Amino acid sequence: MKRSKAGPSTLAIHGDGGPRAVGDPVAPPIYQTSTFIAATGPQDDVLYTRYGNNPNQIRVAERLARLEGAEAAIFLASGMGATALAHLAILQPGDHLLSSEWIYGGTRRLFLEEFKRLGIETSFVNPDKRREWRAKLRKNTRAIFVESPTNPVMRVLDVAWLAVLAKAEGIPLLVDSTFASPINFRPIEQGADVVIHSATKYLNGHSDVIAGAVAGAEAYVLEVRNKMRVWGQSIDPHAAWLIERGIKTLAVRVGRHNESGQRVAEWLEHQPKVRRVHYPGLKSHPDHAFAAKVLDGFGGMVGLELASGGKAADRFLRALRLIAHAPSLGGVESLVSEPRFTSHASMTADERASAGIPDGFLRLSLGLEDADDIIADLARGLAAA
Repeated sequence: MKRSKAGPSTLAIHGDGGPRAVGDPVAPPIYQTSTFIAATGPQDDVLYTRYGNNPNQIRVAERLARLEGAEAAIFLASGMGATALAHLAILQPGDHLLSSEWIYGGTRRLFLEEFKRLGIETSFVNPDKRREWRAKLRKNTRAIFVESPTNPVMRVLDVAWLAVLAKAEGIPLLVDSTFASPINFRPIEQGADVVIHSATKYLNGHSDVIAGAVAGAEAYVLEVRNKMRVWGQSIDPHAAWLIERGIKTLAVRVGRHNESGQRVAEWLEHQPKVRRVHYPGLKSHPDHAFAAKVLDGFGGMVGLELASGGKAADRFLRALRLIAHAPSLGGVESLVSEPRFTSHASMTADERASAGIPDGFLRLSLGLEDADDIIADLARGLAAA
């Protein structure tokens, strides 16, 4: 049987599947060098690790592009760096950006403070109100940005509908797909133009690298690369090597995250000390039916609201033994954080509450431990809460 396209695990492990010669290493070497011997005379491109053309950087970028179904991809020094340069490759002073209001707090700060300083204005839209997208478009709107699934309430947006709107306006749609990974969701298949990842999270998967990634059309990624060379946002060869190694197990890891996410979310939903559970795999989630159509898995991120608020959250966190209280997500170990002190600390309590993140909200990143052990630790925390 001949397949037109390799499966995600095969793509993650082998990439383009090029020819291998006798004596080639099965595991790629780390090209831990800042520069390379150059030919004399004019050259199309100088090999220089800051330029993003180190063999390790090229290999991992090709791997992500294949997984996302993009023409090209590039890795950068952090997820925030990727978000910034993905937009600055499109936007100029005087331009307008239309963004979902359901986004990571650091991204919101980037738009409202740094982009404003550069002369780029941002308007925010409640994604539940479709008419607002059209109403807030301007003649100088040059891009639309969304996260899906969202941080931390796990809303799943209709990227295909937004892609139609963006194309009608002749502007690109950028999607931060960090929480899904290309295993659970590939925005380009839904019509998006650009995919952004914090590669720190699921792509690497082991909590030992800081990096970001952007995937899209080859000409666009070239512009991101040009910005990267000026702003100094390249990743080092060892980080690229670690991310490539992590990507090789991405499909297997995300499969386990999906299984544990569903089990833990269903268990939490029946606990009396939990007011609400945010997980798209639950029928109680507002986007469940839609998420089941567009996602290949519901992921390992779970939001929960404790019935007794912020003080209960303190007691809950102190009682945990297995789940580490730490920011970030997507690693092999389970983590928990409070968005009011981390991802959304720049927002006021009222702003967080209106965004569905009241005091007592906890964000779980479920790792690869046995689900029974994760549940036992959560039970320990809830008993203390």
